[in-house]
This record gives sequence, structure tokens and C-alpha cells, in this order.
Amino acid sequence: MTYVRACGLSELEEDTPKRVELDGTPVSVVQTEGEVFAIYDICSHANVSLSEGEVEDCQIECWLHGSSFDLRTGKPSGLPATRPVPVYPVKIEGDDVLVSLTQES
Repeated sequence: MTYVRACGLSELEEDTPKRVELDGTPVSVVQTEGEVFAIYDICSHANVSLSEGEVEDCQIECWLHGSSFDLRTGKPSGLPATRPVPVYPVKIEGDDVLVSLTQES
């Protein structure tokens, strides 16, 4: 599995998504509940950036229609979204947040 640097851990604010682009793929990196997650940054219901939404209870909410996605699995927890979005493996090395674009789900 190949990891690439997404951002610095010190750049992340708790429960505030950070949009990055990795090899042309938009990714939202989120630090919440003591962990760091990486999820595809585009809502599966509409072409909207998830990083513009809010994070609560390990979920990221699409600001446009209110669908929430589990940061661990990418599964939607409510309508109108019915399809999951990809989540990606994350590891921390020093201050570097590394993400592999190999999908976990």
C-alpha cells in the first residue's frame, strides 16, 4: 500500500474537515474523537464538497441536503444519499498525515 502526505497533523482542527487533493482525487481529512480519517470529498448524492460540511459523532454532513456519512465506513446514515463514499487508510508519522488512495470501503 502506498501512502502520500495529505497534510500536517498540526494543520488539522478538531471536527473541522480539511480538503486536499491527492493524485487528482479530492479527499477530506478530519480529526475527530482522537483519530484522523480520510474520506472522498464529494457527496454521493450531489456533486458537493463534504469538507464544507460539519462533523459530529464521527460523521460528516453534506451541507446542501443534509446527508451524513460515517467517517469510518463512508456509509450514509440518512437520505437523500443512499450510496457510500470511499474512505481511505490513514497513518500518522510525526506531524505528517499520510493517506493511501487504496479504498478501505
